[in-house]
Amino acid sequence: MSDNNKKFESLVGPGESLRMMESLKRGASRRDVLKMLMAGGMQATLAGGLASTALSAYAQTPRRGGRIRVGGDTSAVTDTLDPAKQSNKTDYCRSTMLYNGLTSLDGSLTPQPALAESFTTKDAKIWVFKLRKGVVFHDGKALTPADVVFSLMRHKDPATASKAKTLADQISSVKASGPNEVTVTLVAPNADLPVIVGTFHFHIVKDGTTDFNAGIGTGPYKLKEFKPGVRSVVVRNDAYWKPGKPYLDEIEFIGIGDESARVNALLSGGIDLAASLNPRSIERVKGTAGYSIFTTQSGAYSDLIMRKDLGPGVNPDFALAMKYLFDREQMKKTIALDHAVIANDQPIDPTNRFYFAGLPQRGFDLDKAKFHLQKSGVSGKIPVVASPAAMYSVDIALVLQQSAQRIGLDLDVKRMPAEGYWSNHWLNSPVGFGTVNPRPSADVLLTQFFQSDATWNESRWKNPKFDQLLLNARAEIDFNKRKQMYADMQTMISQEAGIGIPMFLASVDGHASRLKGLAPIPLGGLMGYSFAENVWLDA
Repeated sequence: MSDNNKKFESLVGPGESLRMMESLKRGASRRDVLKMLMAGGMQATLAGGLASTALSAYAQTPRRGGRIRVGGDTSAVTDTLDPAKQSNKTDYCRSTMLYNGLTSLDGSLTPQPALAESFTTKDAKIWVFKLRKGVVFHDGKALTPADVVFSLMRHKDPATASKAKTLADQISSVKASGPNEVTVTLVAPNADLPVIVGTFHFHIVKDGTTDFNAGIGTGPYKLKEFKPGVRSVVVRNDAYWKPGKPYLDEIEFIGIGDESARVNALLSGGIDLAASLNPRSIERVKGTAGYSIFTTQSGAYSDLIMRKDLGPGVNPDFALAMKYLFDREQMKKTIALDHAVIANDQPIDPTNRFYFAGLPQRGFDLDKAKFHLQKSGVSGKIPVVASPAAMYSVDIALVLQQSAQRIGLDLDVKRMPAEGYWSNHWLNSPVGFGTVNPRPSADVLLTQFFQSDATWNESRWKNPKFDQLLLNARAEIDFNKRKQMYADMQTMISQEAGIGIPMFLASVDGHASRLKGLAPIPLGGLMGYSFAENVWLDA
């Protein structure tokens, strides 16, 4: 309920407030509301003020009905409805339409009850989750502990090929401990478990599911159509466990990899919500009547990847030379148009409580870059793979190319199309770019992208000392000691990993002004990919 709605109800009472709202739904005007208030003996001046409050409250009240089209910035033939296999933002958006987790993460990335109405622990190693009663899957089956046991434990099976296996490896067992209760036992204590189970990969599916093409979950929408790499259509789940939600009748989600095509689709009325706008498009969108932008500051980054197992990145001095070629200030101003903050080749951003501010800032230094390049012995033409799919990577690569020329390094920028980039080039190119979406905690980020055996260990950097520190940090309940461990890990990544991170990016989405309900969740744009159950259309 909006503040204006609460204010109006407190002034006229819940019964009268409800009657007014129903009248407005049926098309009553301000004059009609004024007459109703004055008919009860209210003075004209007071009635006039209350009529305005009522209209404002009604305007901010989510309305049911309507259909929207949404343009995401990623899509691939590998798009999936299996939560365990998700790998891009389109997957995440679709997953939040169809499924729920035991918890969900709010605007401060604090875990809140979802399918679990409560979660408790005494030692951060054994966790008890009380399941919400009355929840049903899209096919009418009631949620049971067996569904949770199956959904969590399947990540541990190598045959599942879960993208979150490294996170699930922390789980020793998951067992039903009551008719509506599940107990999760960890290998070692981890105070962040409620955060982990609130992430997309850990969404709950039906016990025994092997075919995910029907997308059957407990989420706010049911699947109507799914064509990987093309589009998906969902319709409202009238049996959703959250009262009153969702608001829309139907959502069509399509992937439009080219940013200019997304903007054109938005401003022509072809879509109502466009993900990941380039800052250069902001003024055009804002200057068009009926359209607005929505900005989310986060720890997202596009990174230069130099694999440690093949190509020039095998030599640590080549990697250092490339990091010294980052003109971070220029990139922030001319590429991100200041919709970013300077980074320092460490993956944890300044908004995170475990960010290590004491790491000396690596500056743009041609002399040091040249020194390390010569020490590496690397010469000849070096292919650098970039794509619009990895936000700003083409522009960053071109700035790097210009800087490299000044020290005698020939970088051959290979611009690849957005379509198929994540499946064909990311993780496969000796030197290339990736984009890492925000993660809910330092532990999740470091586990998924820097632990030696992580599926998404982009540069294949392996360090047993780092792995042990990561394990120790999870179990450390002393905040200052834990913070020092994360500082040590960030230092190791900055100095040794084949990853260069020039800046942390803000996510900017564009939308039709009549689309309401958007609020920032720093997991990423589109409300941390969970817009679907929260947005509604104004009349």
